Amino acid sequence: MRIRIDLGYDGTDFSGWAAQPGRRTVEGELAAGLGTVLRTDPPRLTVGGRTDAGVHARGSVCHVDVPDAQWAALPGRSSRTPEEAALTRLVGVLPPDIVVRHVSRAPEGFDARFSALHRRYSYRLCDHPAAADPLRRRETVRHRRPLDERAMTAAAAALTGLHDFAAFCKPREGATTVRTLLEYRWERQPDGILVGTVVADAFCHSMVRALVGAVVPVGEGRRDPEWPARVRDAGRRDPAVTVMAPHGLCLEEITYPAAEDVAERARQARAVRTLEEE
Repeated sequence: MRIRIDLGYDGTDFSGWAAQPGRRTVEGELAAGLGTVLRTDPPRLTVGGRTDAGVHARGSVCHVDVPDAQWAALPGRSSRTPEEAALTRLVGVLPPDIVVRHVSRAPEGFDARFSALHRRYSYRLCDHPAAADPLRRRETVRHRRPLDERAMTAAAAALTGLHDFAAFCKPREGATTVRTLLEYRWERQPDGILVGTVVADAFCHSMVRALVGAVVPVGEGRRDPEWPARVRDAGRRDPAVTVMAPHGLCLEEITYPAAEDVAERARQARAVRTLEEE
C-alpha cells in the first residue's frame, strides 16, 4: 500500500533531499529510518519537492510503498493503528533535524510529486544588521544594503502567470521550464525581516533562489521594477541575476486536491507543458 509522510527538516547539515553516496541527505536518513521501523532495506521514496543543500522544509510530503503484511505488523501487540505506530517509531529513530508530523494511508492514485497542485516557499532576508536574530541565523540571509520591499513586490508581481522560466532555472536535458507562478510578494515583518512568498504549480532547479536574486537589485535601486520580467522574456540565464544563498529558503507547504482527484491531477502533471498548448 502507498503511505503518505508529512515532514519538516532543518536543511543546514544536509546535502539536500536526494540520496547521494557518501553524503548525508534527508532522503537517506528517512529511508534508513523507515528500513529500521519496517525491518527491511531502506525503501525508495518519492517527494513532492526536492530541496538543495542547506534548504529547509516545514511542509514537505513524500510517499513510500509498503507491503501490506509489514504495514499491518507495525503495531505489534499494542492497540495502536499502523499509522500511529509508524509515527511513534520514526520519531524514535530519526535524527533531531528531521521531524515526521503525520503518517497516513494515501488515497488511490496519490503521488507526492505529481498529485501536487502547488508548492509554497518562503525566503528570509535581513537588510538591517541590528535586526539580525542570532537564534535564526540558520534560516535568514543577511544583506548589506537596505532594500525597498514595495519595489521588490512590484517587480515580483510582474513575473507571475504562465511563462517559460528558463532564465531562472538550471537547465536539465529533456525537462520543461514552463511554469505557472501563482504568487510572488515581499513583506517586512514587525521584527524588520523581509520575507518573500513564492507559490507555483511546480519549480525547476534553483528557480526560487534565482527569482529572489532577480528582485534584490530592484530593492537596492540598481534596477528598475521591469528588469526581472525582461530577463524572463529573454529566455536565457543572465549573469546579473544572483542565485541567492540556500539557507534563507524554506519549503512551507505542498497542496493537494481532494482524495478523489489526486490520480487525475497526477495524470495531468505528467504531461510535458508548453506555452503553445495553453
